[in-house]
Amino acid sequence: MDKEEIKKLDKMHIMHSWSVNEGLDPKVITGAEGVYMIDADGKKIMDFSSQLKCVNTGHNVPRIVKAIQEQAEKLCYIGPAFAYEARSKLGQALAGVTPGDLNKFFFTLGGAEANENALKMARAYTKKHKILSYYISYHGATQGAITLTGDPRRPPLEPGIPGVVHILNPYCYRCPFKLTYPSCDLHCADYVEEMIRYEDADTVAGIIMETVIGGSGVIIPPDGYLQRLREICDANNMVFIADEVMAGFGRTGKWFAVENWNVVPDLMTMAKGLTSSHVPMGAVAISDKVADALSKEMLYCGLTYSGHPVSSAAALATIETYKEDKLIENARVLGEIQKAEFEKMKDKHPCVGDARSIGLFGCIELVKNKKTKERLVPYNAMGKAAAITKEINKRMMERGVYAPARWWLMFAAPPLCITEDQLREGLAVTDEVLDWVDTLTEN
Repeated sequence: MDKEEIKKLDKMHIMHSWSVNEGLDPKVITGAEGVYMIDADGKKIMDFSSQLKCVNTGHNVPRIVKAIQEQAEKLCYIGPAFAYEARSKLGQALAGVTPGDLNKFFFTLGGAEANENALKMARAYTKKHKILSYYISYHGATQGAITLTGDPRRPPLEPGIPGVVHILNPYCYRCPFKLTYPSCDLHCADYVEEMIRYEDADTVAGIIMETVIGGSGVIIPPDGYLQRLREICDANNMVFIADEVMAGFGRTGKWFAVENWNVVPDLMTMAKGLTSSHVPMGAVAISDKVADALSKEMLYCGLTYSGHPVSSAAALATIETYKEDKLIENARVLGEIQKAEFEKMKDKHPCVGDARSIGLFGCIELVKNKKTKERLVPYNAMGKAAAITKEINKRMMERGVYAPARWWLMFAAPPLCITEDQLREGLAVTDEVLDWVDTLTEN
């Protein structure tokens, strides 16, 4: 089938997510391997975004593909009520890489379902109903997960579920309290305690946080914040839920981002890098304390495809790939190069207000003016207001690099298998496009 026929059928029958579908003209992709996509014209495009920051191992890894094929031949599907080899081995493998006492797992088909079920577990464990979540966050598009979400995709879908209270983020570059770290003494953590008092600790089941905020800007919490959050949850009989759907599986140079701060959550959600998106899968990792309590009562969580055999086999092979190909070490080493290059861009370009990176997880904030920090593109810009963002994406793609910008944010989150030469190539294209963005500033 040629690309025009593919696009014709796409237009006739497909509804694309998070899009105004009328007028869409999607690029046709026919293959992918390693850090590259291949379009219908045979052109290789560097995937500098790991798609939705999910193809952590790189595309079409032979080891993972083989595991999928072998499991499909052996057992395609059996209901989650049964025990089977692929899921049992996966549980053992995950317990070997998750931090602390996160030794039990409930499997889902993606990150949103993982967060939905973590929410249920937090409420069941504490017998309380409120959940604190952050205004700058994304936890998924299902009804509960979108309510937990703080970003602009939430309000059009309201009303959501009851009991979710949004709070302000630890966002040092744009501190909502107009303070400076570390002289602020983590006032943002004191604020969380204050919010719990206002909401009444006897009603607050827990707090959910993207350990490193992902699609809203790779916002890295200041040192000490997660440790304080852990203490606050313990003091108020609350569950700490770490959303590691995007930050997990090596993205930050550690198996899981919480390990950068030596914190162990009560519940930890994951997806994306769990199978490197070769097939769908998500999970909730559950601490021994919470698992022991929940095992004594009915667990009101259920999914037809929970722990699907083929997905379980793929996840097991993915974990082996991280280990055998030393991908997490690679993310840590090359992450230092990316961080250093980001700092150079920040110093060089008038349009770069801030540049943050941890492992192979980076974001550049584009501003009109470095002193005022005015965003180059307005928050939640759409249509004509987002024309600059669209032009940035166009210029990146023309140079053979896929790294979609969002609003005033440019990202670098390549597959963890990327080489130093490939990384520098992608960063050089970013630097070149920033030269054009500089012409739009007021500096």
